Amino acid sequence: MVNPVPLLSVSGLQINFCGGKEAPVRVVEGVHLTLQKGEVLALVGETGSGKTATSLALLQLLPSSPAQVVAGKAIFQSRQLGEVDLLQLPAKEMQKIRGREISMVFQEPMSALNPVMRCGKQVAEALQIHFNLSKTAARQQAIELLALVQLPNPEQKYQAYPHELSGGQKQRVMIAMALACNPSVLMADEPTTALDVTVQSAILDLLRTLCQQRQMAMLFVTHDLGVVAEIADRVAVLYQGKVVEEGTVKEVLQHPQHPYTKGLLACRPSLHTKSAILPTVADFLLSESAAEQVPEILGKDKQVKVNREELLQPVSQSQPPLIQVKDLRVHLPLGRNFFGRPRDVVKAVDGVSFEIHPGETVALVGESGCGKTTLGRALLRLLEPTAGTILLNGETWKNLSAAELRKRRKEFQIIFQDPLAALNPYTRIGEAIMEPMQAHGVLKSGRERKQHVEVLLQKVNLRPEHFHRYPHQLSGGQLQRINIARALALQPSCIVCDEAVSSLDASVQAQVLNLLNQLKQEFNMTYLFITHDLAVARFMADRIFVMHQGKIVEQGTAEQIFENPQHGYTKTLLQSVPGASVHDFLTP
Repeated sequence: MVNPVPLLSVSGLQINFCGGKEAPVRVVEGVHLTLQKGEVLALVGETGSGKTATSLALLQLLPSSPAQVVAGKAIFQSRQLGEVDLLQLPAKEMQKIRGREISMVFQEPMSALNPVMRCGKQVAEALQIHFNLSKTAARQQAIELLALVQLPNPEQKYQAYPHELSGGQKQRVMIAMALACNPSVLMADEPTTALDVTVQSAILDLLRTLCQQRQMAMLFVTHDLGVVAEIADRVAVLYQGKVVEEGTVKEVLQHPQHPYTKGLLACRPSLHTKSAILPTVADFLLSESAAEQVPEILGKDKQVKVNREELLQPVSQSQPPLIQVKDLRVHLPLGRNFFGRPRDVVKAVDGVSFEIHPGETVALVGESGCGKTTLGRALLRLLEPTAGTILLNGETWKNLSAAELRKRRKEFQIIFQDPLAALNPYTRIGEAIMEPMQAHGVLKSGRERKQHVEVLLQKVNLRPEHFHRYPHQLSGGQLQRINIARALALQPSCIVCDEAVSSLDASVQAQVLNLLNQLKQEFNMTYLFITHDLAVARFMADRIFVMHQGKIVEQGTAEQIFENPQHGYTKTLLQSVPGASVHDFLTP
């Protein structure tokens, strides 16, 4: 049987990054990929492996400085233009392809959406540009697309601005925009990273169904191997800019050949068992030359000593609670009338009570919009509660003056969900990490602070030279590691982690989770770990709170929640996890 001509065929792709006077760095080297109609190809690898650069190059979206495509072809069978090389296509011709025949869902929805334009109009704009629809027709189709990606109240969300939506909701708007013109190829760069598991499962089903019904091909860039098992037909594993392994999902997940692939599979937390330490990719790169190319944080690294038995010991609750919350309510107004009174309110947090003890990790899980981020911010008075009591270390924070609140925030830090929005785009990375240290008088001199920052960068698997870079020069995963380093800089007693590892690839995620656990043991730190990833919650948490529609509907130890869930909503969350667990695919 003769194989049909691929819809997209990439051969010999080479991409360099040039940094001023520095020698060019080869970030993609000789990549070969093919994509058939209706096929889903997953491109998997660590942050910095070149997978995002590859997808951006195909749409000529790489910035000319510092990126440069130095070789390769990308032959695309265009409906309008016939057979074309995407890498050589003139800009005017590329505009006919980009968005209409090849669409992209970007990794960072907040930076990809126009902050001063209503979400629905951004979806309708693509329809008007490519199909010359009237405003009324484009609006109606945009609302239908918002409903298709399961946004609640699509007509209301049409009028919303990006900052008024949760991270998961913004990502769904991006997916609606990408699907608007019924493209032949959809390039999805981590399209479900910010989504909770129930919506993630529905979106994956939707994308898979659309690929089959429309014979739409998809290049699916992801670090989540559970998602790969759920949606992909084939897998290409990218390591240091090269495809080191390729095959069907079953071949790669059940019988991985390359040590790097084996490491990616093993470092994913399991839903079924709780371990003290996650394996890292470095543990599987056996040769000394390969191991040196992947810095270790934990695993076999002798610099960090972790007592596995202590990590698995239950936390004693005999000490007074570090955090006490009683009947907390946060009501957010929806629009105001002529007299300035709210027309309606959203009960984001509705009568929540709990305690967290020193040294404990509590995971707060639930769908986007359930109120978990609002709860985390209300604890630190980044949002003022409507009612209720919050005691941190026995002190009522509601009574603190602004000056006292600034001093006390050294003890209670937060890692925000959106890494790019949390950093000043005009401030270098090193200065951003040193800033809170200077504000709180940590260490005596700028030299000592700089040395401490360089140590922190190494702990989160970044290099000292990242100190002088700006946020736009780093990937999404690298940006989140910067925010983790900044929160750790003050050595707080408690950190609210709001989706702190959601944008990290699996291998780096394992390293950071191990690091957080090691710091917890060493400094008796306490975490409120907000996450939509139930496998991460199982690995990290002593106890889990399940939140739904502003209320905590179930709480218990990690074992109780996963082995014997009581609430119907908890059962739905567990059933919706894509791929169940990567460990299900590993052979003995």
